[in-house]
Amino acid sequence: MKEFALISGAIFGIVSIILGAFGAHALKKVLSSERLSSFEIGVRYQMYMALALLWVGSAFDFDSSRADWAVYGLFFGTILFSGSIYLLSFKDKLPFSLRFLGPVTPLGGLFMIVGWVMILLQVIG
Repeated sequence: MKEFALISGAIFGIVSIILGAFGAHALKKVLSSERLSSFEIGVRYQMYMALALLWVGSAFDFDSSRADWAVYGLFFGTILFSGSIYLLSFKDKLPFSLRFLGPVTPLGGLFMIVGWVMILLQVIG
């Protein structure tokens, strides 16, 4: 799990930088300022979770399930939260409805919260 946390944190960080640059340059002409702002929130939270995963992978021994659940929460929370925001940013440009993604974003946020609670529980013992 340690290796998974470090690899996924590094990949999330790389993708976050790429998407941030893409959003700052190419998407300004495509998305409204409101949609671009949402896209940037997805990028920001993805970077936060990337850094958290790198820290968890580096600092924890993974001798308890709390550390594992911290990684699961941060990983799946990022996929659901940031991923749904990225897709929803383009909802006006796509020929199909993305309404089903509405509840996915808060679910991703809930997973992130679980990840951070597991970090807290692991740190305090």
